[in-house]
Amino acid sequence: MAFNGHSPFFLLLLITLSSINSNTNQAKARQLLESALPELPKPEIPLPQIPELPKPELPELPKPELPELPKPELPKLPIPELPEIPKPELPTLPKPELPTFPMPEMPKPTLPEGPKFP
Repeated sequence: MAFNGHSPFFLLLLITLSSINSNTNQAKARQLLESALPELPKPEIPLPQIPELPKPELPELPKPELPELPKPELPKLPIPELPEIPKPELPTLPKPELPTFPMPEMPKPTLPEGPKFP
């Protein structure tokens, strides 16, 4: 039995080509069938005048008055006195002194003379 592997490709190609060809025929037929419509002038309609309504006024309502309440008074509390605490004093420490060491004497190195250029 033979297997043809290209048959789905040819089927897709056939559908694509047939849809492209039919699209152009429909567009040409549409241009032939459409007729030009005459342009009608737009009628001018006057805007209706709306009468102005008076602004609504609300009557003033009486404001409720609250009775004054007595303010509560707090008694003054005495401030407690704190006992004085003596400040602690640090003992004076002697300043540390570094011992002095004699400086060793090092001989000075002598450098060799370099070449002299003319």
